[in-house]
Amino acid sequence: MNDISVLQIFLLIVLAMLGGIDPYISGLQLSKPAIAGFLAGVIMGDIKTGLLVGATLQLMVLGVGTFGGSSIPDFGTGAIIGTALGVVSGKGIEFAIGISVPVGLLLVQLDILARFCGVYFLHRVDKHIEEENFHKISFEAWLSLIPIALSRAIPVGLCLIFGNEVVNTVLNYAPDWLMGGLKLAGAVLPVVGIAILLHYLPIKKFFGFLIIGYVLAAYFKIPMMGISFVGLAAALIHYKKLQDGHLLESKLVANNYTDINGEVEDDEV
Repeated sequence: MNDISVLQIFLLIVLAMLGGIDPYISGLQLSKPAIAGFLAGVIMGDIKTGLLVGATLQLMVLGVGTFGGSSIPDFGTGAIIGTALGVVSGKGIEFAIGISVPVGLLLVQLDILARFCGVYFLHRVDKHIEEENFHKISFEAWLSLIPIALSRAIPVGLCLIFGNEVVNTVLNYAPDWLMGGLKLAGAVLPVVGIAILLHYLPIKKFFGFLIIGYVLAAYFKIPMMGISFVGLAAALIHYKKLQDGHLLESKLVANNYTDINGEVEDDEV
């Protein structure tokens, strides 16, 4: 790793940290693989490689979101590491993507661990509420972003300093109970997230659409993009029915103020 400068490593670490906390503070989409890969390419002086790596990884997360606290592979950080090591090694896009995928999968576990650390700050917020120190709540919220930022900064720094071997070493030598526990938590969180969403959505009114989406995904194995188009069609049909209903209602209201000859019954109207 002699071909990458200290400044470049520092900038890539900062980029990874910003990408980790961006969804919580600004929403600039820095965590998206395409954007993260592009910015990493700018830092490394090879925008083409950054865009190709980021765009390829972006295809793997289209239609996937961290709803209800669930965690997904962090291919944004993976794009940063893959782009950097791909440019330094000169082994091409395939090598860069091959590095990015295991990094993204590894960071799923670190993301869950970072979210667990947020419980500590939540208890501190409860204490501030009891003591009526409300001005300190926002400060605790900012501090809760530190574990998330470090969960990106540490692996990026290690990978850029020591190379791709550090990723495989962590995956191969991490205790089974630790990896198994984090994987179990990662499997449970999406279920909890979906349950929370279903609790607040008008499921009783649109239960038929829910069944259609489930059948398309579970039995017909239609990709997420295809299901999205079906959902769009259903939304357009429902919106058209609402428009027709409002139009009919407005006509009925107008008829209440007009006699058979079309004259207004109440001069005050």
